[in-house]
Amino acid sequence: MQMTQTLQPGQILARGVCRHLRGHDFVTVEELVPVRGLRVDVMALGPKSEIWVIECKSSRADYMADGKWQGYLEWCDRFFWAVDAEFPTELLPDQTGLILADGYDAEIIRMAPEARLAPARRKAVMQKFARHAALRLQSLRDPGPAQLLIRGI
Repeated sequence: MQMTQTLQPGQILARGVCRHLRGHDFVTVEELVPVRGLRVDVMALGPKSEIWVIECKSSRADYMADGKWQGYLEWCDRFFWAVDAEFPTELLPDQTGLILADGYDAEIIRMAPEARLAPARRKAVMQKFARHAALRLQSLRDPGPAQLLIRGI
């Protein structure tokens, strides 16, 4: 039996972002929890160990409801917003990156400024990234207990 999953608008944007970044030799994970209370939409790891966080916003209301985004800055080298072509981009802070995306691809419109992580923080983030990716892979084979760990339960 095959299960079909309906993606939410933000998940559709994330798919396009992940596809695009893969073309730049980045690997990605979605919905990673760097610390209790924060969950990034997409975290990307580049070929030179650079760490990017991408928050996907599907509407003005979705963006306005996000009061936690500045807390993500301490968990990445670069921070981006990913939005669709209809999103009012003038709402987004100039000191952040901007990616236009749809369910199939994306384009980096504005590169985010770089704020390199301290080595100890980079190590901790990379370990979280690796564990998250491994748990996701394991859950494909055994969808039982691993799902609880991915969600941080």
